[in-house]
Amino acid sequence: RPRSHTVTTTSSSFTANLSASSSTLAYDREFLRTLPGLLMVTEIVLGLLVWTLIAGTEYFLYPAFGWVMFVAVFYWVLTVFFLIIYMTMTYTRIPQVPWTTVGLCFNGSAFVLYFIAAIVDASSVTKELDSHNYNSWAASSFFAFVVTSCYAGNTYFSFVSWRSRTLQ
Repeated sequence: RPRSHTVTTTSSSFTANLSASSSTLAYDREFLRTLPGLLMVTEIVLGLLVWTLIAGTEYFLYPAFGWVMFVAVFYWVLTVFFLIIYMTMTYTRIPQVPWTTVGLCFNGSAFVLYFIAAIVDASSVTKELDSHNYNSWAASSFFAFVVTSCYAGNTYFSFVSWRSRTLQ
């Protein structure tokens, strides 16, 4: 004997909102005109310079430069990722994530680890190691300190944003 099946489909408001919001891609041109946006672009450009100056040498022979490379590449990739999130205003589509806290943790950790990496980089640069790599390593050390100061600035702005958010 044949059975009768009834299939009911429902649409949740979450999927309806998700499909409606993903159809248009927002772009925040004004972000690059803010000081945090300018600092982020500077971090990307100079961070790229830090790791390419080291990557063009025989850094793998010296473990200290391996650490500097790890920090520089890791935070370069994450900074590009966060720039894309801020430029496309993705943070407005994911309100469950506490973006001010995430930004503060990201910039704070980047500042601390980049500062350590810059010190390691500067203390590892000596003429005795390898004279043809000296200039690249010295330049990478200088730019690592500049990138560290950019992350320090963004940490300050993230803290101000986080603090004003928690006081509300």
